[in-house]
Amino acid sequence: MAKRDAPPRWDRRMQQRLARGEAAALSELYDRFASLVHGLAHRVLGDERAADVVTRDVFTHVWEHPDAYDPRQGPLRSWVATLTHRLAVQRLRATETAALARAGHGSTEELERKVRHASVAARADYIVQSMPAPLRAALELAYFQRRDYRQTAADLGVTEDEARRRLRLGLQLLSTAHDSGAAGTPPGYGGAA
Repeated sequence: MAKRDAPPRWDRRMQQRLARGEAAALSELYDRFASLVHGLAHRVLGDERAADVVTRDVFTHVWEHPDAYDPRQGPLRSWVATLTHRLAVQRLRATETAALARAGHGSTEELERKVRHASVAARADYIVQSMPAPLRAALELAYFQRRDYRQTAADLGVTEDEARRRLRLGLQLLSTAHDSGAAGTPPGYGGAA
């Protein structure tokens, strides 16, 4: 079994390829993470065009600063998600602050509340996307199809105890979305930003 501090081989190789300036590496990274980046940015900003801009900015940053990622700090996926979140929140704060100044009403407390809400929503999306498929499937049945644990067990072909375990673990993971880090940064993305 690999050591906890040993980065996944793909992450380490990708970082090295990006550092050498391999355009194919950026293309591969984009193919793997573009939907994650765009989805998180859209969740924070609630705007398709703004999410497009943040997506471009994230991959530009990765291309221009590949050494900013340290594979020993966590998975590349987490680092990219953290970077996306940081850039999306910066954009949200900038646009909302400008809107407050133009409108002449509102408060910084409202802005920070909006940022916190967007951060929790983005964190919950990231958690659901990252959780193992069996947990995600159980939660989707329970939430979207309004199944109880018995119906979920039958639909998944597992025991009722297993269905309860999957639902409990999935909900425990989702509950961490409300944990707040400094300045509205959701915890648990890991990696260096």
